[in-house]
This record gives sequence, C-alpha cells and structure tokens, in this order.
Amino acid sequence: MTPAKLAQVVLDAARAVFVARGLDVAILPESTRLERPRNPEHGDYASTVALQLAKQVSVPPRELATALTEELARVPGVASVEVAGPGFLNIRLAAEAAGALARDVVLAGPAYGRSDVLAGQRINLEFVSANPTGPVHVGGVRWAAVGDALHRLLEAAGAEVVAEYYVNDAGAQIDRFARSLLAAARGEPTPEDGYAGQYVAELAGRIVQRRPDVLDAGAEADAEAVFRAEGVATMLQEIRAALADFGVGFDVFFSESDLHARGALADAVARLREQGHVYETDGATWLRTTTFGDDKDRVLVRGNGEYTYFAADAAYYLDKRSRGFDRCVYMLGADHHGYVQRLKAIAAAAGDDPERHIEILIGQLVNLVRDGEPVRMSKRAGTILTLEDFIDLLGVDASRYALARYSIDSPIDLDLDLWTSARRENPVYYVQYVAARTFRVSASAADVGLTRGAPEDFEPGLLDHPKEHDLLKALGDYPAVVATAAELREPHRVARYLEELAGAYHRFYDEDACRILPRGDEEITARHRARLWLNDATRTVIANGLGLLGVSAPERM
Repeated sequence: MTPAKLAQVVLDAARAVFVARGLDVAILPESTRLERPRNPEHGDYASTVALQLAKQVSVPPRELATALTEELARVPGVASVEVAGPGFLNIRLAAEAAGALARDVVLAGPAYGRSDVLAGQRINLEFVSANPTGPVHVGGVRWAAVGDALHRLLEAAGAEVVAEYYVNDAGAQIDRFARSLLAAARGEPTPEDGYAGQYVAELAGRIVQRRPDVLDAGAEADAEAVFRAEGVATMLQEIRAALADFGVGFDVFFSESDLHARGALADAVARLREQGHVYETDGATWLRTTTFGDDKDRVLVRGNGEYTYFAADAAYYLDKRSRGFDRCVYMLGADHHGYVQRLKAIAAAAGDDPERHIEILIGQLVNLVRDGEPVRMSKRAGTILTLEDFIDLLGVDASRYALARYSIDSPIDLDLDLWTSARRENPVYYVQYVAARTFRVSASAADVGLTRGAPEDFEPGLLDHPKEHDLLKALGDYPAVVATAAELREPHRVARYLEELAGAYHRFYDEDACRILPRGDEEITARHRARLWLNDATRTVIANGLGLLGVSAPERM
C-alpha cells in the first residue's frame, strides 16, 4: 500500500466517522498527506487529520482520533492505529500490505512516481539563455542541469511544459562581439569593451575561411555585419551542441531580434500604455513600475528613440502570455536579483497576476575546487569555466547530479577529488552503485534459475524483516518526493531522497537475514522471489529518480 493510498484510506475513514456522527462532511478536505514519524517505534505513518478537523466540528481532538482508530482498524492491511499526544494517529501496516508495494512499483515501471498534481498547468520554463557571444559559462552550466531536471520534474507532475532558450541576439553586446571578431580576423588587439579568449580568434578564423572576401577593401563597410550574423549563428550552434552533449534540449530557441523585426516592442509599449502605466518625461517613455513595488520607474524608449532592454523584456513576457502559457518561469543567474521586481512589475502593469503568471528563480554561484584551491581558468574561454570544461573535469553524470543536488539559493563549492572518486562519500557514486548492484543481483538470480514469478504468485507478507520494511517505506516515499520537488521547484529533493533510498537498500542487502540469492544447493523459495521483487523495485525507483536528474542508472560500475 502506497502512502497516497493509505492517505485516501484515512480520508475515507474520516468521512465514515462524520456520516455516523451526523457531522458536516463538506468540511472534509479533498486530500490529506501522511508523515513519516521520526521515531520508527511510533509507527509507519502519522496523520494529523483529527487535529485539523476537530475544532471545525466542535469535537475534542482525541475523541475524534479515537473514532478514527476504530474505523481504520477495520481496514484490511492496517495492522494497528494508536492515538498519541493531543490527537495524532500513528498507523502501522501489516507486512502483506506493506510488501505489496514492491510488486506495484515493478509493474508500474517508469510510470511509478508520476502524478497529475500539476495537470492543467501550461508552463513556459526559460533557462540558461546565455548570450551567443561565447561558450556557456559556469553559471549557465548550473542552470542547464537544474533547469533540465526541473523540466523533467514538472512533466512528471502532469504539467505541460515548454523548455525555452532566449537568444539575446540584438543590442550592444552583439555589436561588441562583432567588433571583437573583426579585430581578431585582422590581427588587431581586442577592443577595450570587447570579448577575449582563444574561442574568439578560432571563430574569426572560421568565418574568414567561409567568407574569404569579408576583409577585402571593397567589403569592409559590410564586414562587421557579416561577423555579427556569422558569429552569432556559429556560436549558437556550438552552444546547442554543447548542451546536447550535456543531455539538455530545448523545445524553443526564441530570438530577441525577431521581437524587434516584427514590431513586438512597439506593440508592448502600446499595450502597457492602454493599461494606463506609461508616461513621457525628459524626452523618454517610461513604465511606472513603482506602482507595483519596483524601486524606480523604468525607461522603455530612450530620448533618441531607441528601445531599451527593459522594453524587450516586456515584449518577451507578453509574447509568452500570447502563446497561452499560464505561468512563465524565468531561471536567472546570481547577478539578476534586481530583475525580480521589475519583471513582476511588467506582469502587473499588463493586467496579469504577478503571483500566478510569472515566477523568477535566482541561482547562486558554483565553484570547482581541487586540492582546496578554486579552478577558474578555461583554456579556450580565458578567465571563465565553460560547460565543456565541466564535462572534461567531472563527466556528464557527476556534473548534472552535483549541480542539481543543492538548493538553487545556495552557493556551492564542488570538490573535484570527491566528485570523481569511486567511494561511498561521493553521492553520485553511492547512488549509481545501487543501480548497478540491483541490476547485477537480477542478472545473478537469472543465472541460478531464480525469477520473480507471476505477479499473482508474489507473497508480499514474506517481506517482514525490519530492514525490508524500512526499504519498502523508502520506496513508498518516492511519489510524494517527486510531487513536492515539482511544486516547490526543488530538484535537489530528488537527489537527497535517492541517497536515503540507497542507504536503505545497502542496509537491507548487507543484512544476512535478507539474502536474495540462494546459497549453494539451497532450494529457491517464495521468500527469495519476494526479495527479488523488492530488489527490482529498488532498481526501478533509482532509475526513475536518476532519470529525472538526467543521470544514467548504470548496469555495472
């Protein structure tokens, strides 16, 4: 029995008690959640439903809890229910009901843990969005890992999600990039405000090779435009390839220059003006964002008639909403805290609910450390570490797991020696080892003629050892972990859960009384088969969880 099913059983019991006592069933919640007691001696699961409902129906909490225990005692699979403290319910499952979860998990396969808690939501998830003026740097690498994991989580929770990359291919930074490429092609020093690094010289050389006439005297007036177009296109192609090597894909690559070309910025200003929040002063056009909590009003159009980046931000948000997204999630770097209120102000000024239609996540810095010293230099990009550097130093699996393992609002230092080691202190190795071990156990079982057998022949009551019970409870927690991680936008919850599950499996596997494989000429029994179901259920959940993080579940280490 899963925790979700047990929670429904508790709610059904509450309904039965309310009906029997003539209480108003309309106050019953649509759903309830169970907790795992910190002390296992207090039971498998705990419910606070009696405490939550007692005051509303003017019944003492312990009296209501006692009535619930009597109702729950009649439910098959519930071994016992006790009232604790002011009205907590401590519930223990019978071994048969608890053990049945192993079969449910295996039969569900990849679907186990998926839900519809976010069904009906259409979410635009924008992440990475590094300028196409250089390789994806270390901040973008973290968002690539976390953003892709969040994409997978939101879909697992039933949302319709579009992963989007905003290509900043217009504006001053693109002009500086073009000038830097042109200078490199001519063998001139990098402009004072330009882009440096080996990649600039390499890219300039490739453009000249493709367009050998670009530096001819007659074409010099157009040279910067050629380097702008060719440079952005080539850099974006490299970024897409690097992200693909990292296991990250996007549904949409959205061009900022397209907004300019089709007049979307003028349309956005007009829309905001219709809402009554645009005004002119000092020759410029402003949006009155202070009305919505911003620290100052923002310029949309400068006195010279040029649109600002803020105007592009407004046009981009309105474009997302016009495409039918209920919620626009922006994943921004550590230096973008000032964007939170101004983006929310755009939504509010457009007549939207900034608490419902827009969400901004700010990530913190990440550093690589070796021998206690930071690793900051890239051979190709100069002073910044790139996505390619990350993959070279850590590998895809370790990089993705390590970056998704921590809360996004926490800066992290990743120790290269730890994350590349083959020891249990390395979290990704610890979890992947269980993936490999469970696979090897299944393969070894087949070699000796041990199979799970038909589902109807499975005897879940045989999984009655405390270590088996603990592992089953850990497996049962997985769906709630996935749902919570999706709702709170916290992929690190999945990683931490997998480490707890790995620990529960190791304790089960290392317990001599819980041997899965028969020894020598020992006869294969129903208990061996039951434990094989439990082993394979663990493999299923480990693989599902790692898949949400974009990490492989190896068959051998």
